[in-house]
Amino acid sequence: MSAILTARGLTRRFVTKKPLFVAPTVVQAVNGVDLDIEEGETFAIVGESGCGKSTLARLLSHLIAPSEGSVTYAGRDISALSASELRALRQHMQFIFQDPFSSLNPRMTVGALIGEPLNIHSIGTAAEQRAKVVDLLRKVGLRPEHADRYPHEFSGGQRQRIGIARALATGPQIVIGDEPVSALDVSIQAQVINILEDLKAEFGLTLVIIAHDLAVIRHIADRVAVMYLGEIVELAPAEELFAAPKHPYTGALLSAIPIPSTGARRLRTTLEGDPPNPIAPPPGCKFHTRCPHAQDRCRTERPVLLGTDAHHSVACHFAETLSLQGIASEEKPRAAAAQARFARYSAARAAMDGVAKG
Repeated sequence: MSAILTARGLTRRFVTKKPLFVAPTVVQAVNGVDLDIEEGETFAIVGESGCGKSTLARLLSHLIAPSEGSVTYAGRDISALSASELRALRQHMQFIFQDPFSSLNPRMTVGALIGEPLNIHSIGTAAEQRAKVVDLLRKVGLRPEHADRYPHEFSGGQRQRIGIARALATGPQIVIGDEPVSALDVSIQAQVINILEDLKAEFGLTLVIIAHDLAVIRHIADRVAVMYLGEIVELAPAEELFAAPKHPYTGALLSAIPIPSTGARRLRTTLEGDPPNPIAPPPGCKFHTRCPHAQDRCRTERPVLLGTDAHHSVACHFAETLSLQGIASEEKPRAAAAQARFARYSAARAAMDGVAKG
């Protein structure tokens, strides 16, 4: 596969507001990120709150402009596009927002919300747009009559389905989801994730998912990038990263995943202290203040993201010598349960579609 979305040296700085005559401070939310996202894959970006993953998602979709670096989509630098060219790009790259309660205009009906991208890009006649809205509602598990209702009449999970339908209206190639299930109940999360997987296969989408729930990411992602304090510290295929992490931060994240088996135990890696202040990050490796394996070199020399093999990259001076605990392949009952829920959901949706058409 070839890269459909590429980032090089992607950096974003925010200047904090200060009182008059006081020098402003600078927060470096994303720092020199390089990424190649392949066409048709599900690419996940994970990390704890405040690490910069949501900012990175907005940079990749050019919802915000980078301070430095570039993002290339299908061979074109999107940061250099004019306003009209950027609007045309939106047809091919769509965004699913984290909060389904604030991302939908409460004064618009569901049909108007889903149909708005079709109007903006002049796709189809009015009749064709209405038919497209009904089709998308069915694909996300809602009924055609829901098009005449307003967002406040739906639950959080249903609103997120509406957001997914809106994102798919223009037939995009890339869909970026900024923690699309984090605001939902656990029972609803599986439904939304399964809808995304189903639609990805049907439409041939490339998915970029921002998340902090590693158990969900293990189930859906092809490759995973781990962020810490604005930088990518590890990048690998999902199964390889979960089975054999090479960065101490990744190992600590994996050790925190609950094992859904009675009596099962896993050695927990406890990180001391809180993440450093992004306004004044530590020198050398940014993780050295919390890393149980840190040495003198880590405190002075910043590691760069280097490949340990053809598919696995890590930013750690001692990646080759560390032996970190992963997650065994047999520890996957949650994924199996999710697949079973997906099968039940698909059968129910097929039955519902049959009733609606009849």
